[in-house]
Amino acid sequence: MQKDIWDKINNRIDLSKEDAVELLNINNTSDDFYMLLSKANELSRKMYNNRAYIFAQIGINSAPCSGNCKFCSLAKDTFSVESQFEKDAAQIVSEAQTIAKENIEALFLMTTADFDKEKFISIAKAVKEILPGRIQLIANIGDFDLSYAERLRTVGFSGAYHIVRLREGIDTNIPKENRIATIEAIKAAGLELYYCVEPIGREHTYEEIADEMIRAREYEVDVMAVMGRVNVSGTIFENSGVLSELELTKIAAVTRIVTNPKKSMNVHEPTKMPLLAGVNQLYAEYGVNPRDTNSQTELNRGVDIRSVENMLLNAEYLL
Repeated sequence: MQKDIWDKINNRIDLSKEDAVELLNINNTSDDFYMLLSKANELSRKMYNNRAYIFAQIGINSAPCSGNCKFCSLAKDTFSVESQFEKDAAQIVSEAQTIAKENIEALFLMTTADFDKEKFISIAKAVKEILPGRIQLIANIGDFDLSYAERLRTVGFSGAYHIVRLREGIDTNIPKENRIATIEAIKAAGLELYYCVEPIGREHTYEEIADEMIRAREYEVDVMAVMGRVNVSGTIFENSGVLSELELTKIAAVTRIVTNPKKSMNVHEPTKMPLLAGVNQLYAEYGVNPRDTNSQTELNRGVDIRSVENMLLNAEYLL
């Protein structure tokens, strides 16, 4: 590893894409690998005052989605969730009330790309009314314009999860430009941006991965994440290889260092190893999940709040 990269890190100088790629190329069993994890861990522990966060998400609807992401259980061409449904406002409010009793920082409401935007606003208003003030409300929905972003803020959302996925427009039916326009609207409306490099598969190059790290940094993200692809049954990736936890941990460490998010760093799926590499935030999920064929992911792939809490506490983070 070239000394100038470590000097940049130690002096808080932004790394270039080339620097990021060099870090990603570190051998996973080398001394440099452990130096990388140690530095990412040090930065998070100091910058975030050893504080950890738990986020929860409710999947609102299960329906074939026109985004048609090749890796998603909800894609219209390969829909594989066990049932189609749409939760009504009363059910969502009830679930939110139960979740809000736990030690969470933010509640995400997630829909497919085609979900009715007016209905989403109506649901959000009802949820916001029962949420304690300590819990932020975050949107995870399809693309939208500035006017809608401003409406989201008006009804009580403090942020939105939105990204340019790896190979957007190739492995999805959504033009990259649409995703970028929505991100710009989020920022212009004064909403916090929640970003992630995902879904990472073995075929993605370090250059592609580094591009999304740099994009996130340019938007001065508040919350950052990395996610390894889950090869969902019924998709074209069903029999593809998956990233090792060691490799995902390295990618998380590099992303933490390169992106330098203001508030927290996440890994998905929730797992312990990256908690030694700068990750200080994890998700619990309820309802439909685009990486699961079970309509209640909390009974299958989803990790519940108490389990996430225990992971973070065992890593000696403060909640």
